[in-house]
Amino acid sequence: MIRLFKVKEKQREEAENANGKPTVKKQSAGELRLHKDISELNLPKTCSISFPNGKDDLMNFEVTIRPDEGYYMGGTFTFSFSISPMYPHEAPKVKCKTKVYHPNIDLEGNVCLNILREDWKPVLNINTIIYGLYHLFTEPNHEDPLNHEAAAVLRDNPKLFESNVRRALHGGYVGQTYFTRCM
Repeated sequence: MIRLFKVKEKQREEAENANGKPTVKKQSAGELRLHKDISELNLPKTCSISFPNGKDDLMNFEVTIRPDEGYYMGGTFTFSFSISPMYPHEAPKVKCKTKVYHPNIDLEGNVCLNILREDWKPVLNINTIIYGLYHLFTEPNHEDPLNHEAAAVLRDNPKLFESNVRRALHGGYVGQTYFTRCM
């Protein structure tokens, strides 16, 4: 019985294509919600969004953050967002594409932000995540680190941490790690 319905559906699609009407791709619930989130974005002036694969691929996009205060002022940091069809029931996957000396972002670009992990709830949205990422740059958190070395320096010697961040932003070595210029 189920197979019969699939055959009928396929025949109807073929008939529509023969009439010159393109088939309309159905959007998943995640795509619909993401479309709504993006249309309602209220980004701070220091953040922007782009779609490197074109507007047809809303499920993958980039956000650029340019902090205007704090240790990272003047830097430019790009994050890739990959959205699951299960969104908003599953948190987006976010990676930092810019190598950065930061206690909450490791050298591979993994981001430690509670709302991307255990505190994710379907009522949260893309805007909330972007503000959370921005907050990581204005108030880095040494208590929940991914980069333990940077966290220890921030906790024990904030002046040295500031110097290390400046060196990394301008392009240079911090310890054995080279950072490309991101200012």
